[in-house]
Amino acid sequence: MSHPLAERMRPKTLDEYIGQKHLVGKNAVLRKMIDGGRISSFILWGPPGVGKTTLAQIISRQLEIPFYTLSAVNSGVKEVREVIEKAKNARFFNNRNPILFIDEIHRFSKSQQDSLLSAVETGIVTLIGATTENPSFEVIRPLLSRCQVYVLKSLEKEDLLELLHYALANDVELKEKSIKLEETDAILRYSGGDARKLLNILELVVNAEEGDEIVITDEKVTERLQQNPAAYDKNGEMHYDIISAFIKSIRGSDPDAAIYWLARMVAGGEDPKFIARRLVISAAEDIGLANPNALLLANACFDALQKIGWPEGRILLAEATVYLASSPKSNSAYLSVEGALQEVNETGNIPVPLHLRNAPTKLMKELNYGKNYQYAHDFENNFVQQDYLPEEIKNSRFWKPQDNPSENKLKEHLNRLWKNRF
Repeated sequence: MSHPLAERMRPKTLDEYIGQKHLVGKNAVLRKMIDGGRISSFILWGPPGVGKTTLAQIISRQLEIPFYTLSAVNSGVKEVREVIEKAKNARFFNNRNPILFIDEIHRFSKSQQDSLLSAVETGIVTLIGATTENPSFEVIRPLLSRCQVYVLKSLEKEDLLELLHYALANDVELKEKSIKLEETDAILRYSGGDARKLLNILELVVNAEEGDEIVITDEKVTERLQQNPAAYDKNGEMHYDIISAFIKSIRGSDPDAAIYWLARMVAGGEDPKFIARRLVISAAEDIGLANPNALLLANACFDALQKIGWPEGRILLAEATVYLASSPKSNSAYLSVEGALQEVNETGNIPVPLHLRNAPTKLMKELNYGKNYQYAHDFENNFVQQDYLPEEIKNSRFWKPQDNPSENKLKEHLNRLWKNRF
């Protein structure tokens, strides 16, 4: 029995590798490191099917370094220690550190990650981790500080088309047939930037046809996938689509839809911490100052979930979901920080005005640090008008209150102080 198409088409060299030009293209950071023959520990962060595992294997093959792999799903501390012991022995035969590749490193517990730390610190292994989740949340700080993080992107349309044509021209089984790509919109849309999903769909459609003359159309792709959705949704790869639908339903104030997508994630075995984190983000980004209690409730949900665990944790998630979806919405806080960041990018590091600077030493006082600063609490209503922005941008406005009862109260209060500035 032959291997699946996605496995047969796994690239063996960087020249065969499609996508991620910002990392492995000419003069890109990883390409230069590999061509130089020495790599340091790093973590590859990106969605499924964009080539994280493949890239690690190519690096090992190209540098001719011993390559050990662990999956966080079925490896414990014992397996980690056994692999590190093997890697120690391998160093006698090779002057470069063996590579230890850990797939789904975000699923490693703190104790498992702790057991890796010494081997990475002392150079027994060069760690390459792969994760679909933000490593800042899932990887312990001491380990993360010793690894560079490289972000892999979903494949672009051009990358996917290149992969399609490459597979049709080079795969031992596909090139025996006469396959015509009459339409590609559906296969690209359903793949969602995931190379493995793209090849799974192609294989499904080809295998469903009789004879060696095959024409691929959008209608045919859609029909085959409706008959066999599991063929392109292996291992919960709809993860990103469902969390997107969940957040958009909350943003759209539809508690019924939000609870439905929550149930889909719970039934599909999604990590409850991932859901809780997204609720905290949504509370700040989409509800924001229209209902500041939303952030408190979402954060309480996150904390309580870690104490309660599963399956009762689903009730906590449901309460937070309904509350957030039913709350009034505002993204004024999000827009304010985006606007301020744009200002910083355009104007650079403008000096802090002298009256706002800290003056802990005599020299700083002599240099007028803190001079003429007015302490707000010395004035009526604990407020005094003075400039807090640099002179160059003193009339800039970043926070623009939106029309809801909570922000209208803040706006009224500020306008009493600042004479209708807001």
